[in-house]
Amino acid sequence: MKKIVFMVINMNIGGTEKALLNMINEMPKDQYDITVLMLEKYGGFLDAIPKEVKVEYLQDYATYKQLLNRPVKTTVMELIKQGKIVKSIALGCVHTLSKIFINKMFYYNYILKTLPVYKNNYDVAIAYAGPMDFISYFVAKKINAEKKIQWIHFDVTKIGFNKRLCQSLYKKFNKIYVVSNEGKNKLVSKIPSIRGKTEVFNNIVSEKSVLLQSNLGVGFKDNFDGIRILTVGRLSKEKGQDMAIKVLSRLINEGYNVKWYCLGEGAALEAYQKLVTQYNLENHFIFLGADPNPYPYIRRCDIYVQPSRHEGYCITLAEAKCLLKPIVSASFTGANEQIINNETGLVVEGNIEEIYQGVKSLIINPQKRKKFSEGLNNEKALQQKKRVFN
Repeated sequence: MKKIVFMVINMNIGGTEKALLNMINEMPKDQYDITVLMLEKYGGFLDAIPKEVKVEYLQDYATYKQLLNRPVKTTVMELIKQGKIVKSIALGCVHTLSKIFINKMFYYNYILKTLPVYKNNYDVAIAYAGPMDFISYFVAKKINAEKKIQWIHFDVTKIGFNKRLCQSLYKKFNKIYVVSNEGKNKLVSKIPSIRGKTEVFNNIVSEKSVLLQSNLGVGFKDNFDGIRILTVGRLSKEKGQDMAIKVLSRLINEGYNVKWYCLGEGAALEAYQKLVTQYNLENHFIFLGADPNPYPYIRRCDIYVQPSRHEGYCITLAEAKCLLKPIVSASFTGANEQIINNETGLVVEGNIEEIYQGVKSLIINPQKRKKFSEGLNNEKALQQKKRVFN
């Protein structure tokens, strides 16, 4: 039986974590001894981890998290106040070197030198929450495994991506998986040396599970009789809910009988609530909070919108497709690999005007909504036919 460890930040309700759960559920339990190693004991998906999977936490992480996340100047000043002059000078010098060579590896090697190698040995160690510098570093340097895999879930041109650090770390990995073709091409354009060991591995979506769970629970609890628009995702700038609020304002001002529901939680909630108040949309833009089972909501919505500024491979888009929903998606990385524009949904530029025009076209044209649902159903039938004959 192969021993495999997946390393993640936590089990927050999000696409990366959902993709991990889907993958674990597809793996034969009699062939794999699976461990999920987390930096933090946190998240709405904790209880969704199968019972036969080992769950462990990196106890030392809290010690190093502050050093990694707070400004180096703050740490240096604190060391000086404590009388640790040599340590403060050493830390300052290492940080300066990292900046001069634009490579955080110097800094990581210095502050993590006392971090012990992990207690267990594995056949395969996977840095699943990627690119996340600390997890990549830990799997590369602090876990003993015969094979090491880096998983990339995001568009590396849109997030903080230290090219030289990753270039150094990725040498330690046998394989690098990226969740979309476009995402792979962007990664390889930044680090051409990894082309030969980089492959595409789309996030797994269990259609059977989505359909089953969509019939559990009631979803929307109001009696609204207009057009329900739904967006699922973490409340953050990259997910684009601020654009959704401004699009909805225009639709309401033009007299359309719509409500926009937002399923998810995140750091931007307070800012978005203020934006909703600013546009007088308290009765029209509804924050539903987080729910481990978003599928009853997706099943009952009329239009699904993904306004993200960037993604890797949007798993909520794939789930909405499973439920044959008319979709409007921003043209983030991987969107055109999931949707055939004007056949199975709309892929529009990720700005307020284009999202507005796309959503409006589906509101006023029920036949277009029906066309997209039928297109998704035909696509599903074709895929099933291919599986049968292959």
